[in-house]
Amino acid sequence: MAVAEQKAYEAIRTAIASGAFRGGMHLRAADLAERYGVSRTPVREALRRLHAEGLVEFFANRGAYVSCWSQSDIEEVFALRTVLEGHGAELAAVRLSAEDAQQLERLADDMDELAGNGPGRDLQALAAANGEFHRIIVSAAANRRLRAMISGLVEMALVTRTFGFYSEADLVRSMTHHRELIAAFSARDPAWAGSVMRSHIRAAHHVFVSSANAGNGLQPQAG
Repeated sequence: MAVAEQKAYEAIRTAIASGAFRGGMHLRAADLAERYGVSRTPVREALRRLHAEGLVEFFANRGAYVSCWSQSDIEEVFALRTVLEGHGAELAAVRLSAEDAQQLERLADDMDELAGNGPGRDLQALAAANGEFHRIIVSAAANRRLRAMISGLVEMALVTRTFGFYSEADLVRSMTHHRELIAAFSARDPAWAGSVMRSHIRAAHHVFVSSANAGNGLQPQAG
């Protein structure tokens, strides 16, 4: 993969994830090329990749736009995440290795530190650590089909942008959920782990719904 394309992809994706590029924003290749110091070709390729991930939409004769989400989209994705990741946590509770458990502890420490950095926190780093935390749990579940289904959901803008809307209280609650998940895994208790994970996803859902009601680049469903 060309270096320029990867540079453009990561920069645009980060801007969307952070909310700097909001839903419905027109993504003009010429403007993005100038902004990131690359030519238009790698920008166009980056936009195609982002379209495949559900972050960008293309419209005939109009170009590329940051994807918007309806209320129905929000409900469907988070309902699926609640079921799938809850089940994944239950499976992981009896399959997680000691090495994976240690890595979860390290990631929880990292996230606590990042979340405690106030308004200037690195949201990209926080989201990356959070993603790795969840990836380890899903991987430990050792269910190939479950992993594939979850992977398709967590790549969506609906999830990657959520951290940008968290209040301080939301972050504290999220970090607490991580610690309780680790405790449930340590106890090898599937019911406890599944319950905490479902609560964790439902809390993220309500953060995103609140951001939708505030007009943060989402489209309410007509009717």
